Amino acid sequence: MAKTDNLEPIEKQLWTVADKLRKNIDAAEYKHIVLGLIFLKYISDAFEIMHAKLVADEDDGADPEDRDEYKAENIFFVPPSSRWSYLRSRAKLPEIGKDIDAAMDAIEKENPELKGVLPKVFARGNLDPASLGQLLDEMSKIDLGQTKERSADILGHVFEYFLGEFALAEGKKGGQFYTPRSVVQLLVEMLEPYKGRVLDPCCGSGGMFVQSEKFVAEHQGNINNISIFGQESNQTTWRLAKMNLAIRGIDASQVKWNNEGSFLNNVHKDLKADYVIANPPFNVSDWSGDLMRNDARWKFGTPPEGNANYAWIQHFLNHLAPNGVAGFVLAKGALTSKSSGEGDIRKSLIEAGLVDCVVNLPAKLFLNTQIPASLWFLRRGKTYRQNEVLFIDARHLGHLINRRTKELTNDDIGKVAQTYHNWRTEGVEYEDIKGFCSTATLADIAAKDYVLTPGRYVGLEDTEDDFNFAERFTSLQVELESQIAEEQALNAQIIENLAKVRING
Repeated sequence: MAKTDNLEPIEKQLWTVADKLRKNIDAAEYKHIVLGLIFLKYISDAFEIMHAKLVADEDDGADPEDRDEYKAENIFFVPPSSRWSYLRSRAKLPEIGKDIDAAMDAIEKENPELKGVLPKVFARGNLDPASLGQLLDEMSKIDLGQTKERSADILGHVFEYFLGEFALAEGKKGGQFYTPRSVVQLLVEMLEPYKGRVLDPCCGSGGMFVQSEKFVAEHQGNINNISIFGQESNQTTWRLAKMNLAIRGIDASQVKWNNEGSFLNNVHKDLKADYVIANPPFNVSDWSGDLMRNDARWKFGTPPEGNANYAWIQHFLNHLAPNGVAGFVLAKGALTSKSSGEGDIRKSLIEAGLVDCVVNLPAKLFLNTQIPASLWFLRRGKTYRQNEVLFIDARHLGHLINRRTKELTNDDIGKVAQTYHNWRTEGVEYEDIKGFCSTATLADIAAKDYVLTPGRYVGLEDTEDDFNFAERFTSLQVELESQIAEEQALNAQIIENLAKVRING
């Protein structure tokens, strides 16, 4: 994490300033202003470093204005009117918003891979030019060191931090584009995507890909050994993903957008991935299941029209290579549901030996839902523990970061991931731990009517049933608090608007 002289992370300092300058702009709108500026600074800084190097090498034939020189180093070409130094010199002018919008347009024209990605929202009337100028000044204070790699590291941290903070600020809406970092980290640590093709067919703002790249780098691997493929149906979120990946130098050419989504318009139809990693929306009812009753992906049973959970599971399996593994988040109800044939599909998956591991997650991890969640791991081509499933109950892990949100610590993540690695690796010692983890045979699971709730297997003192009163009570309590807060905010806005009407009248 980038530090400053007073030892406070630059991410936190910038967030404090940016949030203060937000004034009356909604977080969902302000997100694109701030993240757009972070991205602009990144590509401009990377360009300036390369530009200075080419200027120094002009006597040897280097051309600082040759676009191909930058393309060869995977650096975006930034025209003069889009460079950070130029924009900062105009930060105090009332037309700075128009200047930044023009800068974004010019960058897209120079770099076709960014076409339609960058925000052009800086000249809007609700954004105070003075505040925008202050943001430019504050972001100019980021200490980048001397290299493009250092720039990507620091600004990548800032971008990731801001994504999380905006998601918190937006609450339920924010969770639609952001999977909490600790959940992503757990998935990636368990999957260990060292090399191969990584697919996320509902990729949000690209956090799964970023964490996969981090994992490879932190384990002394070569990030060029993994290639990423993604799809996102929300165009605004897709833009965030493209910027999030570009700021780290990750090739996002195969991260696609279409508003029909992965079921109706599967843009990577023929891809067989080594890893599928995803956090699909829970319990979606309007997934167009009525249009795909005879789809070839439903090899284990036709999913119900009113719930997409088992459609997602089979979509992931359809994309797995012969020895591929999928790790994904799903509503906990999918572990026990028998409605509309879901129980039969789950039974078929289990009997086919595809279910490798199930993890029960703590409550309050997700910003956009209080529905209890679990992690599933499906593996093709199992040669060890072919007729077994590992169950991990991690509900007691994690800690509160505010009144309604929890996160997993690095120790929590390490404990769960290492348990899975020990279990799945032949010759490595593994043992069941009562109340935390247990391995079960297919016969054990059949005896429990193919229910996959970890609490049924790990030996909890109180046998878990399908309805968890404590979790449901917590969920309802949080929902009620959220509704009260929203109503209070709405009432305050109505009162403010009426006051304005009286004044204007």
